[in-house]
Amino acid sequence: MRSSLARRLLLAASAVAIACGDGRGARDDSTSPSAFKVALLTPGPISDQSWNGGAYQGLLAIRDSLGAQVSHVQTKTPADFEENFREYGARGFHLVIGHGFEFQDAARRVAPQFPGTVYVTTSGNTSSANVAGILFSFADASYLAGILAGSMSRSGTVGVIGGTELPPVKESFLAFERGVRSVKPGARVLTAYIGNWDDVSAGKEQALAQIARGADVIFQNADAAGLGVFQAARERRGIHVIGSNADQNHVAPQVTLGSVVIDLPRAFLEVAREVRSGAFQPRVVTFDARSDVVRLVINPVLRPSIPPATLLTIDSVNAAIHSGTFSATSR
Repeated sequence: MRSSLARRLLLAASAVAIACGDGRGARDDSTSPSAFKVALLTPGPISDQSWNGGAYQGLLAIRDSLGAQVSHVQTKTPADFEENFREYGARGFHLVIGHGFEFQDAARRVAPQFPGTVYVTTSGNTSSANVAGILFSFADASYLAGILAGSMSRSGTVGVIGGTELPPVKESFLAFERGVRSVKPGARVLTAYIGNWDDVSAGKEQALAQIARGADVIFQNADAAGLGVFQAARERRGIHVIGSNADQNHVAPQVTLGSVVIDLPRAFLEVAREVRSGAFQPRVVTFDARSDVVRLVINPVLRPSIPPATLLTIDSVNAAIHSGTFSATSR
């Protein structure tokens, strides 16, 4: 484990690199005691073009919109979660975001030691004196993705591939399956978990295995490992992918039907503004499809290949979601 001094130097370098490194003019407020300080912990690389990359864009939005001093660090283990939560609290950061369901236990253990810091966990479903959760109701948009997959599948077999079996991921896959069967009752849905969020090769292998079993549309939620699913689809004719967490339609535009998108910058900004103003009340903050923070985005490149009746069905169900007359989680 790194020494405490080495850790402090690493975090300070991270803050300065983000504040000054991309040429967008954000100032480095590290010497200002009044600066609004925000840190982000991600469980994987921000190059994944998905869950972690979207969170990093959210951090940059806080920097650019609120003039915050920001810092980011990638963490791997629960021990890393706690060490970094503690380090940022000791340095007087006002808001620390642990990006994932798995950060909750560490936040609950560390937060009482630093009452002046608000700890937020995304996909978190608990709160306490200075701990809050942000829930993204992924189910409704995943249901819409299921309608799309079921309508576009010619084999009647579709697949879902996740990183690990976290509750939010499992819930979204169940909603996706219900969406598939709403348009193709006899469809077969294959489910696989890679066991991690980083192994691109393993993601590709899981996708190829599902394709060999007849899947011709795969919904992936596996962060960096999910990039392997796109690779597999590009190598097999007639296979389509639905992305997740960020707009992944550009990753492989010729095989991607759409993406279930979370607007992480908007969600992060809403919470950060409340924290900076002093008005934030620790709670579970929920963003759902009705708020448009979570939504299905059809790939414009492949939109002409989607039957008009399918697009009409998706629009109709989406309208019911927004009116409050339909919820994928209540079925």
